[in-house]
Amino acid sequence: MPERPRRADAATRTWVQAELASVRTSTDPWIALERAHIVSQPYAVLHTRVHLAMLRRAIADRNRQETLGQVLRIVFAGPGSLTGRYPRGNIGTTAMGLRETTDVPPDLAQLGR
Repeated sequence: MPERPRRADAATRTWVQAELASVRTSTDPWIALERAHIVSQPYAVLHTRVHLAMLRRAIADRNRQETLGQVLRIVFAGPGSLTGRYPRGNIGTTAMGLRETTDVPPDLAQLGR
């Protein structure tokens, strides 16, 4: 299996940034955050950035459970990405367990490849 680059390509970074920017105007910002999370997982810095955005949203929503969940996930996001030990397809919120996996949506599967 070929080693994945540690840094996302420009197209992937741009796509994730666009998803994160859409959070401000979305009627359901968590959908954009979850999609950005799935794509960012292989890349430590990008993955951690998405979790920081999730933390900001959880705080804004005054969601204590999600806030605590994001603090925990921020600790593990970078190392998990660097070692390739992240749960593929996981949406990155407390709606899924830390190690729970699922299929990557088809429209996201080719991003960052």
